[in-house]
Amino acid sequence: MLKFVRTCRYLKPIQVTNRIWRKIRKPKPDPAPAPALRDRRDNWVTPCRRKASLVAENQLRVFTQVHTVAEPADWNCSDIAYLVRYNLHYFDDLVAANHHQRLAWQQNLVRRWIEENPPLVGVGWEPYPLSLRIVNWIKWHCENHTLDPTALHSLAVQVRALVPLLEYHLLANHLLANAKALVFAGIFFGQEEGDRWLELGLRILDQQLDEQILADGGHFELSPMYHSIILEDVLDLINLARTAPDLPAVQSRLEYWKSVASRMLSWLTIMCHPDQQISFFNDAAFGVACEPLELMDYAGRLELALPTPPGNGVTHLAESGYVRIQTDNYVALLDLAQVGPAYQPGHAHADTLSFELSLFGQRTIVNSGTSIYAPGELREFQRSTAAHSTVEVNNADSSEVWGSFRVARRATPQLHSIDDSADEITVVGSHNGYRFLRPPITHVRTWTFGSNKISIYDALEGGYQTAKARFILHPQITANQTNRLTLSVGEQTILCDTESTAIVPCEYFPEFEVAQPSTGIVRTFQNGASQLTLEW
Repeated sequence: MLKFVRTCRYLKPIQVTNRIWRKIRKPKPDPAPAPALRDRRDNWVTPCRRKASLVAENQLRVFTQVHTVAEPADWNCSDIAYLVRYNLHYFDDLVAANHHQRLAWQQNLVRRWIEENPPLVGVGWEPYPLSLRIVNWIKWHCENHTLDPTALHSLAVQVRALVPLLEYHLLANHLLANAKALVFAGIFFGQEEGDRWLELGLRILDQQLDEQILADGGHFELSPMYHSIILEDVLDLINLARTAPDLPAVQSRLEYWKSVASRMLSWLTIMCHPDQQISFFNDAAFGVACEPLELMDYAGRLELALPTPPGNGVTHLAESGYVRIQTDNYVALLDLAQVGPAYQPGHAHADTLSFELSLFGQRTIVNSGTSIYAPGELREFQRSTAAHSTVEVNNADSSEVWGSFRVARRATPQLHSIDDSADEITVVGSHNGYRFLRPPITHVRTWTFGSNKISIYDALEGGYQTAKARFILHPQITANQTNRLTLSVGEQTILCDTESTAIVPCEYFPEFEVAQPSTGIVRTFQNGASQLTLEW
């Protein structure tokens, strides 16, 4: 009960009232004819392309598994994970790579979805999959695959269903997805109804973009994966706005959307490793969002200025709380960030003061990643402190993550100093996530970066029973008990301070439904401190 209270105390009143309202109100479908389509200019550019998911007629690949959707019941099969069911209703394949080659399958799937998913029945009518599907159907139409009258009517019914279901109980990225869908529908459809959808979507979008995109360009949920998803949303809005030069309400916002996209592109570049893929802070995995290079290419097609790659030295994303250290030999990404927005930390992990490191272009020290959203032991572990390259005290989490998307007690990080005045760069930070222990404990971490040496010094202020500093290694890194790490690129890293160091088996979760065996370095504390030195 106390954990529930510690969680709910951060909620906004609208989240509580909307949750109650959703229990009481039962929306009804509106089958009125669809509004007429607006006249649009034909200058839609190619958007991001995901991998094809429609692998055969009525067969969809979601993550690693192929799911057959041959019968009406298959759309809402309770035997598969809820997130997988969501994905079946997104229709991402309509604008995936080589989508033109699957036109007949896609047309059949759209027709079957309409026939087999009656309004407001099943997972597909929940507001998040509704929002993504509305956008994908409109994007498909913009790619010269004309929606037939039946599909246009269904699309209008879907937008009408979304309006009373806007996710004010969740806010954050879900509400932004809802607003994007309304703006898409309002640009696509005309007449009074289309105008109302456009006005509502723009009003929400104005408020949410201003709140969710931080001054340094980061999305406030502080997940590089969700940042990439929202960045694609903004680029899609810019793309569709280009086709609607006669809508003043849209054109007046176009420059602002471009400025938001530019800041987000810069942030994403900073938070990537040298392999040009995202880092794993909070909920993050490969294969969900479009890859950074694809997002950059999309921005280029929209004629946006692309960011300059970060150079050597320190890059501090002050509002987000991340720090990038770069030299010719390595890139380190340090997490001194909050868990996310106080009222919606659903994608947060207990990863405060964790970090990731690439040596000689190869990921070396990592966080474990994310492979599941379903409740259970694996989801709890992947959000735990033990799954990250940071310090665990008394077998407790630095932030009280629980359920699939809940956080009760939260760690508050503090950046004490960044010193790059000498030949070395030193970053000092702390957090109070273990203040609930008796006696309370503060974790202080000091990173020192030299030309051929990195030192991580951890100190615990306060008494403790057990403490472990974990450093999770990428699966391509081999480690042995003589404290030598070997990188596949041929460089070798020597572990110093061999006392109290163990090499242990770990798991790495780079994609949903994927687990890879790996190893990790675990150091036990001596007299309240631990130090790991990597030297090459």
